[in-house]
Amino acid sequence: MATRNLDLALTAIAPAVWGSTYLVTTEFLPAGYPLTVAMLRALPAGLLLLLIVRKLPSGIWWPRTFLLGALNFSFFWAMLFVSAYRLPGGVAATVGAIQPLIVILLSRVFLGSPIRALSIVAGLAGIVGVGLLVLTPGAALDPLGVLAGLAGAVSMAFGTVLSRHWAPPVPPLTFTAWQLAAGGVLLVPVALFFEPALPGLTAENVTGLAYLGLVGAAFTYLLWFRGLSRLEPSAVAPLGFLSPVVAILLGWGVLDERLTPVQALGILVVLVSVWLSQRAQLAPRVRPARA
Repeated sequence: MATRNLDLALTAIAPAVWGSTYLVTTEFLPAGYPLTVAMLRALPAGLLLLLIVRKLPSGIWWPRTFLLGALNFSFFWAMLFVSAYRLPGGVAATVGAIQPLIVILLSRVFLGSPIRALSIVAGLAGIVGVGLLVLTPGAALDPLGVLAGLAGAVSMAFGTVLSRHWAPPVPPLTFTAWQLAAGGVLLVPVALFFEPALPGLTAENVTGLAYLGLVGAAFTYLLWFRGLSRLEPSAVAPLGFLSPVVAILLGWGVLDERLTPVQALGILVVLVSVWLSQRAQLAPRVRPARA
């Protein structure tokens, strides 16, 4: 139990840090370049980690790496930055609340994991909690931003389950390096085709990109994939609810945004949903009685 709690705590650091993505994107990066920013977040970090691990995929892991890189990084981050640019930070962070429920269903399909009633209740509670976080007077729900956030949630749900399903034969650091590099490579032609060249970067822009690449990508995804190698995806995915909580708290503490009683209730509901999701994983499986 102590080992599992440590694994959960370390894995939870990742979505907590991801909650700062929305603040950094809106305050430190040039607006209007979501694909380019996603590429600059993934590729340099991936290449740096490849220099450290000095190991490339082989055989079937080439196509698997690029598929996972697309699901966990290329498509997911592109949608993430589109939603971050088009929605208020707290709203963008909460749109993907459906992801844990998708993970539960995909885990049943790919891993044979049981669908526990308490897990469903926890997922629904999480959606209610993040809904309460969104209910602010200035929350503008741009349809394209919401659609992008939902598409990103579906993409990462598939990436989360398949990362566990295929069980890579390498340490989490190497697995992270492969996916970051692959995801960054896939984003290069897309960013060049759909977006104009970046303007001259300021020191503030470089600081934001360095933070998103080194801390928000290399470090956090190492913890995330480590957690997936040790825990069930249905236990890991609900930790993502911590991201909107951090985003809301950063908006309140750093940007002087108002924290309403409804939002405070939403934070409490989200934390309870995360706790319930972990309790569900500890429940014994019900086996059919033998004759």
